[in-house]
Formats: sequence, structure tokens, C-alpha cells
Amino acid sequence: MGSLYRAISADGSAFVAVLDAKDIVSEIEKIHKTSAVVTAGLGRLSIAASLMGYMLKGENDSITIRIDGDGPAGQLVAVADSRGNVKSCVNNPVVEIPLNAQGKLDVGGAVGRNGTLSVVRDIGLKEPYVGVIPLISGEIAEDIANYYASSEQIPTVCSLGVLVNPDLTVRSAGGFLVQLLPFADEKCIDIIEQNVSRIRPVSAMLDEGVTPEEIAGMLLEGLEPNELDTASPAYKCDCSRERTERVLLSIGEKELRSIAAEKKDTTICCHFCGKEYIFTPQEIEALL
Repeated sequence: MGSLYRAISADGSAFVAVLDAKDIVSEIEKIHKTSAVVTAGLGRLSIAASLMGYMLKGENDSITIRIDGDGPAGQLVAVADSRGNVKSCVNNPVVEIPLNAQGKLDVGGAVGRNGTLSVVRDIGLKEPYVGVIPLISGEIAEDIANYYASSEQIPTVCSLGVLVNPDLTVRSAGGFLVQLLPFADEKCIDIIEQNVSRIRPVSAMLDEGVTPEEIAGMLLEGLEPNELDTASPAYKCDCSRERTERVLLSIGEKELRSIAAEKKDTTICCHFCGKEYIFTPQEIEALL
């Protein structure tokens, strides 16, 4: 499970959420058997989705973040619920490209720097809220911050990081969001800017044993932070046989009859967890 900590400044003008997501991203690597750069990219997107999902109000609310870039990884998708639990998938889990100019995993190169980032919030209304923006870097954290600035007009600092060991296991992973409320004054803004400029990469701090609570304290230093809440989100897929039946039904009667006519078992594999659901010809006939 991950470890999520949220705090707010004493005057309520600045909010921070910090997530240690090593266990979550380790599960992503285990399920999808991702190469190092894809582990970093899909991990970052999943961390962002978990942080953003936990901000939802309703018990059954969910958020889906999708990146459609022009990089070799193809489409990346992360879905989170209001408890921060997250699941994710990627078109091409294995991508091998050179390190970037800083000698680090080139997430922007794998994801692509041209394309779109879309955020779909399902909060129980007739239609979900959908926001779509162009990618600005493909590094994901910058794109998330840009989404908040352009689509929701909320000044936001986002940092996401994943360290991958030579054997492809996850060494550390995590991220944070800092947001300013509309009534934040110039002094508060200056303090936040100074704090952010001093802070080291979040994955490096977590790797050294710095806790989410301590990172939140660094980000809100000088603003008398107060704890809001804590949580333990996990990588969690909610697929089921019933949901898979609904997927089969959604393809239409003509296609279902074609599948049934083959008189063979039909295997449906969940994109998020890899679980397989097998339907016999008789079960397909029953669906018809």
C-alpha cells in the first residue's frame, strides 16, 4: 500500500498532498512487466491519478487520466477512485530508448511530446466532466500542472518521480501536489515558491527515508501547516465477470453471434490486471 499525507496552511490558502507510491508502482511493474522508462512514465501517471482521485468528494466518484502522445509507449491510462486506489495500463509496456541529456530515464521521449492529456471526472452527474489539453513536455508532472492552470485555473505545483533499479524493480516512487486557493496573498505565494525551489526530487527524498509528512512540512514551511488526513491507497483493479459480460454485450448482437458461431471458448483479458475471463460458446449464447 502507498502512504498519502495531506496538510493545509493555517490560513487555509495553501494545500499539499504527498504520496509515497513505491508499492503501487512496484505492482505496476509486476503486472505489466514494463521496461524501466515505461515503469517511470506509467508510474508517474498513476501517482498523479491517485493524488487527484483522493481529492474527489463522492464515495463512487472516479477520475481517468489518459495521455495520447506520439512516443513509442503509445497510450497511457490511469484510473483512480476517491480513496486514491489506482489501476493503469499502457499500449506498449516495453520501450528501450537512450537516457536523456541529464542521464535520466527519458519519459518524455517514451510518452511523446506531441499529443493530448485528458482528464475525465465521473462524479455521478448525467455526463462526466472532461478536460483535454495539449501535452507540453510528456514528462507528466509539468503536463498535470498545466492542466490545472489551463482547465481549472488553480495554480498548482506538481512533482512526480520514480527510481528504477538495474534489475527493473522499483527503488522509490512518489509525488506531491501543492495548490493555492484564490484568496492566497502574495506573501504566501512567495513562501511557496521559495520552498519549492529548495526542495529536492521527491523520489530521492523518499529513497532516503524522508516521510510524506516531512515533505509536506518542507513545502508548507513558514505557513504553520496542519494535518488534514492520511490514507493508504493501493493498486486495485475492480474488474469482475459481470463487468466483462457487459463489455461483451456492448460489442453488439452481430459480433456476439459471430463469436458464438465459432463454437470455441472466448478469453477476455483485463488490460489493468491481466486477469482472464473465459466464456464458453454456451455462455455466449446465453448472453445473446
